[in-house]
Amino acid sequence: MRSEGGRPVLVTSPQLTSTTVLLSEAAARRGMGVRVLDGLPDPVAPGPPWHHWYGGPLLADRIALPLGLGLLEPADAWLADLSEEFTARRVVLTTLEEATATLRQPAFVKPPVDKSFPPAVYADGDGLARGVPGHLPPDTAVLVSEVVGFAGEFRLFALDGRIVTGSRYAVHGRLDPGPLPADARRFGERLLAEAGESLPSAVVVDVGLVGDAETGGGRWAVVEANMPWFAHSYGAEPDRVLDVVLRAAGPLPLVTERDRPFLRRRSTGAGAVVPAGGIREEFGSDPARCRGSAPGSDVPCERHPETG
Repeated sequence: MRSEGGRPVLVTSPQLTSTTVLLSEAAARRGMGVRVLDGLPDPVAPGPPWHHWYGGPLLADRIALPLGLGLLEPADAWLADLSEEFTARRVVLTTLEEATATLRQPAFVKPPVDKSFPPAVYADGDGLARGVPGHLPPDTAVLVSEVVGFAGEFRLFALDGRIVTGSRYAVHGRLDPGPLPADARRFGERLLAEAGESLPSAVVVDVGLVGDAETGGGRWAVVEANMPWFAHSYGAEPDRVLDVVLRAAGPLPLVTERDRPFLRRRSTGAGAVVPAGGIREEFGSDPARCRGSAPGSDVPCERHPETG
């Protein structure tokens, strides 16, 4: 994979989503090269021209080393370590083995970052054991949380502690992109002011309004934090989304000391997982598949709203 004329290059997965198209157009407008991954790249020489990435984590783990990428992602324990003032529910980081052995009541269970199994409400440990792929190791990290219902869910793209753009993506559990309301932005700004140092400088945070059946009111809460280079933009401004993506998945030499603790360790090239039959990214239209990736595939499909 070569750069044209020394320009920085946005490398994307070969399967197109609406966000891939929008980001590619935004990159081209600012004079960047845009390249679709057509196989594992040869190692590039250190230094500029730089490469950036938008696509799934399985492919990212394979190309990060040859392209010299530094991929930022939130820590696995971030949501569990966050105050209940911001989560509105109890969240615990544990292992798949521990969760299947101890879960005795319904809980929302999800992988912290990678979509190695479908995030969902599982009735108990036995239900979780039946719902996850059998090949996952017992020490796979999982987040277990109390079940809450979100009346509305919103995606915030943040850069250097500021929300630069965002969008509604769901209403009462149904995909429904729309404008970002002022209250969602204010909640996100308060979160970043108090907990922003615990996140990468470029990050996506999903927040939601937890409905209160008794009072008819609601409470703002964090849904989760995500890596921008694997997040759909929904109705957010593509140029501002691109700003966040370029920082979150850009040249390793340009990663600051502040962001180095958030570098994705799985992208070192050691132990990277490749699906049977080679590297493959899939984009599903079935909402059930869009809750997370099928085993052995990357699925940056539009996020299926969750209860959790």
